[in-house]
Amino acid sequence: MDSLESLFSLRGRVGFVTGASSGLGVDCATALAMAGADVALAARRGERLERLAADIAREFGVRTAAIPLDVTSDEQIDAALARARQELGLVDILVNNAGISPTGRAENLPRATWDAAIATNLTAPMMLAQRVARALIDAKRPGRIINMVSIYATVASSIYRLSAYTAAKAGLLNLTRQLAVEWAGYGILVNALAPGWIPTEATEAGIAKGDNRERMERWTPLGRLGRPEEIRGPIIFLASAASSYVTGAMLSVDGGYQAW
Repeated sequence: MDSLESLFSLRGRVGFVTGASSGLGVDCATALAMAGADVALAARRGERLERLAADIAREFGVRTAAIPLDVTSDEQIDAALARARQELGLVDILVNNAGISPTGRAENLPRATWDAAIATNLTAPMMLAQRVARALIDAKRPGRIINMVSIYATVASSIYRLSAYTAAKAGLLNLTRQLAVEWAGYGILVNALAPGWIPTEATEAGIAKGDNRERMERWTPLGRLGRPEEIRGPIIFLASAASSYVTGAMLSVDGGYQAW
């Protein structure tokens, strides 16, 4: 690792990004492609995926695959990873980005809402990670798994009622640590990335409601919300040789929100 290229290049690597049809998933996929990786974009909205995959391939000269996927289905996970391997090669960078954040008073939260949040935000990342890791172990190849958690993996929300979401993200953070310990001997590094307040298609309406934006900015030491593209550098770092001695860690991209 004696040059910038050797530290951060992802050429010859294959990434798989869930929730890649919008929001931070687009920037995660873009970041991997910027660094030279071929990328499978996976999400439920197939038509949008096709457009994004074509745009990324054209802009960065990498191979892409648009793969429709409901991450709560084991059968679809198996089929999606098989297709990615067939079209691009063995997946050695997994970004577990897909998630949902249902709101509601904890004392009235329906069981179905709780179950959906746990299934999407915690169970699905485990199912994807175990399959990617198993293939890498069988092939005797190292790899990277990046779990997208949240500032609410470590603190509670005073703005939204997010009991199911916060529980799932906290669970995903500790799952990250456990998988890092179990798979370190195979050269599979597992880390979490925790974004703070970054407006996206899914969050901008809630951020604009009432005085939410002013409160978020006031509670963030940098005094502003994040920009989606600010997730790209951290993704490249965690996927590349630059983080070769980093595993079981959480990298916060939150403007200092958790540092108070």
